[in-house]
Amino acid sequence: MKITVLIGNSLRKTLINEKTMMQLQQLGELVLCEQDEITSEIAKTLLKNADVAITSWGSPQMNEELLDCSPNLKLVCHAAGSVKGIVSDTLYQRGIRVVSSARILSEGVSDTALGLTIAACKNVFAFNHQMHQGGWVSDYSVVTELFGITVGVVGCGFAGAKYVQLLKPFDMEILVYDPTKTKKEIEQMGASKAELDELFAKSDVVSLHAPELESTKHLVNAQRLSTMKKGSILINTARASLIDNEALKQALQNGTLKYACLDVYEKEPLPPDDALRNIPNCILTPHIAGAANNGKQKIGVHVLQEINRFLKNEPLVSEITQQMLSTIA
Repeated sequence: MKITVLIGNSLRKTLINEKTMMQLQQLGELVLCEQDEITSEIAKTLLKNADVAITSWGSPQMNEELLDCSPNLKLVCHAAGSVKGIVSDTLYQRGIRVVSSARILSEGVSDTALGLTIAACKNVFAFNHQMHQGGWVSDYSVVTELFGITVGVVGCGFAGAKYVQLLKPFDMEILVYDPTKTKKEIEQMGASKAELDELFAKSDVVSLHAPELESTKHLVNAQRLSTMKKGSILINTARASLIDNEALKQALQNGTLKYACLDVYEKEPLPPDDALRNIPNCILTPHIAGAANNGKQKIGVHVLQEINRFLKNEPLVSEITQQMLSTIA
């Protein structure tokens, strides 16, 4: 079996550690790219007679031109999140299966969302600033424990579902909006299905985990923000397009929101003069919610596991079918 790794040299080293690389080599011939950037021409050469292709950020689309160079290709393992940039109709028409590491990346997203939930409820951000200014706080009325509150989860895919799972040990009500999930499926997770407007009106914390679709653009708008409880919290570790930023700025400044915790932005890096930087209760992190640093090596392990499942004719845990493409990020 021939496995072609269509990942630039520098990126590959951050995703696949030496131990995982050795295990991949034991499965058959392993072909690597020695350049940091992979063009379509380089990909054509590397893919010749490949049975499995491993792709990631920066890999070219697996279109008809590339697939004609690899008639034996049976599996594409995408060592990244969304597969929309690399899949094509031709790939699916030829019966080539696709798996994504979105589930692995989502674990970090869910963990980060929980951390931001706790920190924002505890008012850690404001307290930290006051402590650095020489102050002390004895009024704990601005502290909210994760007890008896309502948390709304918008989107219950990999990240949203894991976030719900992480919230379950706390004594709280969890509302979920996800048109692709049934009431029974959500109740089995320990949450309650809710309509979007109901969720925004009832929740003390709203965490966004929806994909970037035309139907989700500016899902968080002025009208929905106006229905939120005064002093509530909004967390976005999903997609920047979900929020109308002008409406968000107003909600932060007029006290509707205690905090907005953002990890994703319409322009990245966030421009130095962006108005969000000047709003103290807008908490900004530089798109770190997904797997970062050593956590990225979990992606390589996941790809190895999926290839082994494929070789053993076992179900693929993270397979992405053509029908799923319209509902994922």
